[in-house]
Amino acid sequence: MGGPGASASLRRDMSRLYVVVGALSAGIAVAAGAFGAHALRARVGAPLPNIWETAARYQMYHALALLFLAWLMERAPGPAVRIAGWAFVVGTVLFSGSLYLMTLTGATWLGAITPLGGVAFLIGWGAVAWGVGARA
Repeated sequence: MGGPGASASLRRDMSRLYVVVGALSAGIAVAAGAFGAHALRARVGAPLPNIWETAARYQMYHALALLFLAWLMERAPGPAVRIAGWAFVVGTVLFSGSLYLMTLTGATWLGAITPLGGVAFLIGWGAVAWGVGARA
């Protein structure tokens, strides 16, 4: 079920997916940052704008990380790179998403979800180190 060509095709598909998701996520992070800097500050009190800014910053970091993984997928393919990519996507949704929602709704219980996103980020970075380090 699939030989070397299938593996190369999967790498290309995953690489493209990481570029698309990373680029979209970066665009959302820019829009979120602009919203937080201009419209949000007038609507919510401190420290909520700072929480929003943290969400946008971490989203941008991991959007760029997905673009890096697309490049890495072609140079050091393997399951660790795929794991890292999905961990970054999940981490962004849980970490940044929970902070965005908490800021907009005031539902502080969402802060309990944020660390799960942080763990996903750590798993992603660990997978990058493992995947590249195992090839050395």
